[in-house]
Amino acid sequence: MLEPCVNQAAGLQALALQHPPRLVTVVSHGRQAGELPLLWGLCNCWVELDLSVLVLDAHAQESPDNPGLAQWLDNPLQRAGNDFQEAAWQVLPATHGLRQLTGLSALQNALAHLPQQRDVVLIYADAATLARLFSGCSVAPLIVVPPALSATVSAYAALKQLLQNQLRPGVANLVPESISFAPDAPTVSMHHLSQYASIFLGYHMQPSTVIASPQPIQARQDLQHLALQLFENALPLVNIQRNERVH
Repeated sequence: MLEPCVNQAAGLQALALQHPPRLVTVVSHGRQAGELPLLWGLCNCWVELDLSVLVLDAHAQESPDNPGLAQWLDNPLQRAGNDFQEAAWQVLPATHGLRQLTGLSALQNALAHLPQQRDVVLIYADAATLARLFSGCSVAPLIVVPPALSATVSAYAALKQLLQNQLRPGVANLVPESISFAPDAPTVSMHHLSQYASIFLGYHMQPSTVIASPQPIQARQDLQHLALQLFENALPLVNIQRNERVH
């Protein structure tokens, strides 16, 4: 697995030098204990590939002491300091800022004026926020499904809302190390989610598997594979267009 990843990584690094920032979205559905470690792991993988990352975190609120997207939208020069320009990976609180944006065009305009162009712009927000911003667009939010059975309900609700807004999400199956001997084995929560999505939503998923392992080699292989896949399939911000229905 490692050799294809390394070769692909070299190609993606060259791709990043030639193209505008790429947008990745991760869905929060109330399971941050499983979502956040995977999200930060993805960011680490991109940084290790010399890709700069900007995370807009809809769960972190801006304030005078902790400025973020809202302050930057009001005064772009406020975010043009050396700390913003030099950081390879920056997280901006974005609760109020994302609410201010009226849709995709507003988001594109805001990100087009970043003081430093980023290779990856990641938005971490709930399904309602992502559906409002990207309804009908060719954006594939990532839903992380931890092994807890209760995650099935929240993941299904997020999946349904995204599909209703013409978004086709991807799914990451977070597998405990205890069943890692079968790398493609779904957890109970993933198994139920796949069944419900197929029966009630007509949506057939092909989840990526990430083993939740304390062993850094195993965890890194899965995360790197997912990080490369997400970057490769992400859409350049300037090229995001609404899907047009065929009549």
